[in-house]
Amino acid sequence: MTQQVLRPEAQDESHDTGIDKNAWIANEVTEILCDSMLLMVKTQGCHWNVVGPLFLPIHELTERQYRDLFEAIDTLAERIRALGHVAPISFTDMVSQAKLTEEETVKDAHGMIKQLITDNETVARKLRETATLASRHGDGATEDLMNTRMAKHEEAVWMLKAIVAT
Repeated sequence: MTQQVLRPEAQDESHDTGIDKNAWIANEVTEILCDSMLLMVKTQGCHWNVVGPLFLPIHELTERQYRDLFEAIDTLAERIRALGHVAPISFTDMVSQAKLTEEETVKDAHGMIKQLITDNETVARKLRETATLASRHGDGATEDLMNTRMAKHEEAVWMLKAIVAT
């Protein structure tokens, strides 16, 4: 009996909730989820490896940002499921679906911050596009989520740019 209860596997499902093109929207949210996962890892890498006179403010800022991303990833994955689709299950799957790229070398503090700025700007643009798509197809919940996340990434850009301002 227990084996039968534990056998169900997550799979794409059809939900009749009035959202037009929910597969398209779920695919876009999946890309954002994957980019967010990669950005979280990169932000945490900066947090761990930053050195120099601005160590403490950068260390504290990046900790707040990677913790926010961690929570956002869960919310994004749950939205994908609510749209009737399966969220990625492995890091390899996420990296393959992400538009952002992995870091292969440790940069100096300035280089790491500049990369985080670029990546947050990229994610913010993708969130804006997906909010528009969701709005066009009657998916207010996804639109709201995308707008909320977009504000977080825009704030991250502002704060990171303030650190590297000359």
